[in-house]
Amino acid sequence: MLSANVLDSLGLDRLAPLERIGGVGGLVDSVSVRTQIRLTRDDHEKVIFRGEYAACTDARLLDMSVLGRDILNLFALIVDHSARVVALIGGQHRCAIEQR
Repeated sequence: MLSANVLDSLGLDRLAPLERIGGVGGLVDSVSVRTQIRLTRDDHEKVIFRGEYAACTDARLLDMSVLGRDILNLFALIVDHSARVVALIGGQHRCAIEQR
């Protein structure tokens, strides 16, 4: 879901209002936008996801954009809080947890 600040700064066309979307903070009003999301791989190549995504319309309710299951379900998600790393692993890559 794109934050209202990102929606406004990119000037994206609002395609259609969506039903209210719920999360940890409660329900928010949203619209649908057609755009692309670019992520950078570890080899510095870009991966582009094109589609329709939800965008929050009230800047007070969402202070940052968040990836949803439409993209996250394509990857294994690793969050290493102590190292401040978030990794999306897909394709032929795999991860292992080992004891040192």
